[in-house]
Amino acid sequence: MIVVFSSRMLTCDHPVPPNRYDDRVEAHLQFTGFYHASQIGIVQCQKALVNALVERWHPDTHTFHLSVGECAVTLEDVALILGLPTDGFPVTGMTISSFEALEAECLHQFGITPRKLDCRGSCIKLTWLRDLKERLHLTDENSIQRYVKCHIMLLIGTILFGDKSGASVHWKFLPLLSDFGSIGQYSWGSACLAHLYRALCKASRYDYKEIDGPPTLLLVWAFIRLPYLAPIPREPRKSIFSQITPLSSSNEIVKGITTSNGFSQINFTPSEVCNKI
Repeated sequence: MIVVFSSRMLTCDHPVPPNRYDDRVEAHLQFTGFYHASQIGIVQCQKALVNALVERWHPDTHTFHLSVGECAVTLEDVALILGLPTDGFPVTGMTISSFEALEAECLHQFGITPRKLDCRGSCIKLTWLRDLKERLHLTDENSIQRYVKCHIMLLIGTILFGDKSGASVHWKFLPLLSDFGSIGQYSWGSACLAHLYRALCKASRYDYKEIDGPPTLLLVWAFIRLPYLAPIPREPRKSIFSQITPLSSSNEIVKGITTSNGFSQINFTPSEVCNKI
C-alpha cells in the first residue's frame, strides 16, 4: 500500500556543479575516476517528478513501486550516468568534529587552512574551495594534484554528496583524497548510490519537508528509465545533462507515473540511450 500525503510537497533545490576545470588537469581527472562527473552541467530540478517518485519509494525494499511493478536505481545506472567507479575500496572512515583536525588535514592537502568563518562546524564552505581552486597556479605536479582534489571536493559537495544547505562539504572526505594514486580505487559510485537511497528513505517520512542527496542521478535515471516522463532537449546539445526543457504540469507527471500502460514504457537498456547521445 502506498500512502500519499497530499498536503506535503517536498522542496528540492539542485546544487550548482563546480565551474569548468582547467584543461591541463584532464588526464589527472580521468585517473581519479571523476572525469565523467566533471562533464555534468546544471539539470533543472523537477519538483513534481521528485515528489512523485518519493511517494512511491519503499524504504524496506529500496525500490519504487509503480503501477507496472518495482524498479530501482542500480550501480549500472550510476556508472552510466555519473561515470564513477562502482567497485574497489569502500568509501568509509572516521567522522571527527574537531576544527583542529580539519585545519591539519587542509594544511596537509592544500598547504593552507580555512578560517573558522570559512567553515560551518565540520564542513568547509564551498566558497572557500572555489576561491582556492581559482587561486592555484598549475606550475608543478603538486599544484595540479591540489587543484584536482579541490575540484573533487566541490563535486562531492554539490552533485554527488550534497546536503540540504548546498553550501558546504564535510571534511571527512579529504583523508580519502590524501593518496592521489588511490583516489580512483574507491567505489565512489556505490557510496553515491547509498547516499541517494538514504535521502529517499528519509524523504519518504511524513515529517520531512526537504530532500537532499544526488538529484542529478535521480532525475537523469527517471529520464532514461522512464522515457515517457523525459523532457525534449533543445538543440544543439552539449550533453544529455544540459539544456533541459521543463516538463509538463505536475498533474501530468504524477499521472504518467501512476497510469503507465505497462513494461513497454520502461527502458531496460539505458546504455543504448546513452550511446545514441
